[in-house]
Amino acid sequence: QVQLVESGGGLVQAGGSLRLSCTASGRTFSDYSMAWFRQAPGKERDFVAGISASGKRIYYADSVKGRFTISRDNAKNTVYLQMNSLKPEDTAVYYCNTVFLSATSALPRDNWGQGTQVTVSS
Repeated sequence: QVQLVESGGGLVQAGGSLRLSCTASGRTFSDYSMAWFRQAPGKERDFVAGISASGKRIYYADSVKGRFTISRDNAKNTVYLQMNSLKPEDTAVYYCNTVFLSATSALPRDNWGQGTQVTVSS
């Protein structure tokens, strides 16, 4: 099992930016695709962005395209989510996970971490 620790969340005004980080341990990080998900109160956990092990394939949910950027640093066992032009509807707990990644799906592989709360005020 991989241990996942998310950080970087906080309270920000609409139009602002945040950068989330997720550090993984317990496996060879560079072997696995990674993804960010989010869960708003009372809603299911949804895919946000995914990146392949090499970083060559990247996918985004339509709701965040053009605003969010996923990246990874395999030397630091860390995946990032740069979030710009934030909207109140981006408010959620954000989670990362290793995934089976394709153009149409991102299936979580490991147990979830504690997540990091992002709150966007209007």
